[in-house]
Amino acid sequence: MQPLAPPRLAAFRLGEFALLLLVAAFAFALPCAALAADEGAVVIDRALVAESDAVSFPAGVASHSVTLPDHWADTRPGYDGTVWYRTEFRLGGRMPADDLLAVYIERVCTNVQIHLNGFLVFSAGRMTEPVTRNCDRPQLVALPSALLRPGENVLDLRVRGHALSSVASVQAAGGLSRLQLGPQAILRSEHQAAWFWKVTWIDASSLALIGLGCVLVAVGWLNKREVHFSHLGWLCLAWVVYTLVESARDLPWSNAATEFILASGWAVLLGLAAQFLLSFAAARSRVVESLAALQWVAMPLSLLALGPSHLFDGARIWFGVLVLELAVLLCLYLRAARRRRWIDQLPMAAIATVGAASALVAVGRQWGWFEPTVLPIATAWIPVAFGVVGVRLFLMFARALRELEHDRNRLVGEWHRLMETMETTVATLTAQRVGQFAEQERKRIASDLHDDLGAKLLTIVHTADTARLPDLAREALDEMRLSVRGLAGRSVLLDDAIADWRAEVVGRLEQAGIQPHWNTEPFEDSPMLSARCCTQLTRILREAISNVIKHSGARHCQVRCRLADGAVQLTVKDDGHGIAGSLDAGQGMVSMKRRAKSLSGQCLVESYPGKGVVISLTVPV
Repeated sequence: MQPLAPPRLAAFRLGEFALLLLVAAFAFALPCAALAADEGAVVIDRALVAESDAVSFPAGVASHSVTLPDHWADTRPGYDGTVWYRTEFRLGGRMPADDLLAVYIERVCTNVQIHLNGFLVFSAGRMTEPVTRNCDRPQLVALPSALLRPGENVLDLRVRGHALSSVASVQAAGGLSRLQLGPQAILRSEHQAAWFWKVTWIDASSLALIGLGCVLVAVGWLNKREVHFSHLGWLCLAWVVYTLVESARDLPWSNAATEFILASGWAVLLGLAAQFLLSFAAARSRVVESLAALQWVAMPLSLLALGPSHLFDGARIWFGVLVLELAVLLCLYLRAARRRRWIDQLPMAAIATVGAASALVAVGRQWGWFEPTVLPIATAWIPVAFGVVGVRLFLMFARALRELEHDRNRLVGEWHRLMETMETTVATLTAQRVGQFAEQERKRIASDLHDDLGAKLLTIVHTADTARLPDLAREALDEMRLSVRGLAGRSVLLDDAIADWRAEVVGRLEQAGIQPHWNTEPFEDSPMLSARCCTQLTRILREAISNVIKHSGARHCQVRCRLADGAVQLTVKDDGHGIAGSLDAGQGMVSMKRRAKSLSGQCLVESYPGKGVVISLTVPV
């Protein structure tokens, strides 16, 4: 009976769908946060503009009015330098001392200085190369009450920006958003919300992705077959490096070098994403992996060849190529993943689809199809997507470990049951074998007692020659002793057995008036003879000597014993009149051959009329 699936597997499914819902809720909440606006603040959407590198608003330079937000990518795509924005506001009366007036700048790129009524009241950093990068940092600046006038007030903003042609994305070109003017306490909530998504969230998610990436790389390193863990881990770490470079304010090199690094980084990110998607779907391709790795070199070289003044054009083309490649990879991934259950691939497919849509929107902004967004949506949601995918991989890995543990326990149980069955079978077969062996031994002992001891006892009963009774009784007693020794089961050395055989054979032949000739070839190590082997050899030799004494009429008998090729060889030769008829006519001959065969040996009989008999016995030991 197959065991039921562990109930906690359902929890894994619920966890995956919960993560998917979290991504959806996050994607919905992010634009909602961007739409929130505080009441009680004045929105300034018109300003007087003058292009000048002067340290104050230029009086003699031509100026004109623009509508905020002012995106340099649209209004001055080729301009790289400083632009002055002047706006005026009126105060109806004195501001209370405990209620500071502040100006909130949602986005200014790349850096800004603020002058109130001709006095510098705020500077966000360096205004010369390397320029401090504040594109993704909202600014909330309190206006000193001492500089405010009861009537008209002039607010000048000196913005240092870069031309669209020298940056990698539209978002990095110079520009200024709408201004909000009002009490600092009212504007602080909106500033804190924007600061969280643009700064705090990136820092926190980077720390989280560093830990997640290191754990994923370690898991992939320890489990070589789960290589997609390593690819996702390196992708997380590469994304952390990319976002940290993008959000860094003061770098030791120029803005052009930073934009070049950011543009080239997308090839690395796509290559790692390709490795992860293909390895996760078990559809790795050497061609795709090689092309993705080749882009790591081809993209930077092509951007260097175009030069800093055409960085945007080269990056825009490359972004389109990379997004197209990402779409192809997603198609390959979905095609390879459709062989699995849709419930397993739905979360990954949804995240990949959202990622592809975000990439398409990013490319659309590069080509001017969409307006630039205030909040970095891709930068905000991609860490969540990586976290969801990483957590899901761990859930799948944990589920695989649980299933592996379940299968291991099942196999261990099957193995124990198999071992019990084998032990029972072995015990049964052993008992059967022991029974068969005991039965064979009983039959052999019965046969020996019947053929040898029984025959001698019967001869004693029916003999009329009283002179032979002592000899017959002695032979019966020797036979009984031999049988008892065989039953005792004690092994003997071949040297000891040969000594017993020689004493018995020589004594019997001399008593019968036959001249014995015993010849034993020396050997170095005397092997052990089992009790059964020694008993059977003794009986065969005894039967052969009995035939010589009773039937041969010989005057001489030669016995030879030697050890060769791991076998005992006994030869009995007499000079009698030989066997006239069949060599197997007598019961003794048949008995000797049967006993030799039971020892895996052989007994050969050779005889010619008038030339005696030769009995050759060979038995392995």
